[in-house]
Amino acid sequence: MSEAEESDQRRLARNLNELLQELRVAQAGVQILFGFLLSIAFTEKYASVSGYIRITHLVTVLCAGVAVAFLTAPAAWHRVMFRQGRREEVVRSGNAFALTGLAFLALAMTGTVLLLAEVILGGWPAVVVGALAFIVFAGLWFALPLASAHGAQDGESS
Repeated sequence: MSEAEESDQRRLARNLNELLQELRVAQAGVQILFGFLLSIAFTEKYASVSGYIRITHLVTVLCAGVAVAFLTAPAAWHRVMFRQGRREEVVRSGNAFALTGLAFLALAMTGTVLLLAEVILGGWPAVVVGALAFIVFAGLWFALPLASAHGAQDGESS
């Protein structure tokens, strides 16, 4: 193996390790959220909530479940493809899975905030709080990093 190939393999190994470390943080949070959301349906008060809250809860649980699936997929891919020389594919796919998982986690967090706001505030104020939660998650996790990356590219091309 040439020095360039070796450094490329080291870079891929580092990228994969960083990805898996980042996902450990997100996985723990989304799995706790998923368990919390599941437990709500088994409370006495849940039997008397409106259809709107039930549908919002179901969509939120589904978003959390999808987030778990996408955020754990890179670790599963790594394990299945271990020692097959496909690390680059695992890193590329893992990055896409992680971003998709984070998007669904943002939706699940937004739904959770909306549900809580609905119980506390009700009506339009709850919708406003939910919309603000979505703006915060989408802004911090996606819009700002993309704008920063776009700004860095503009600076390089000047």
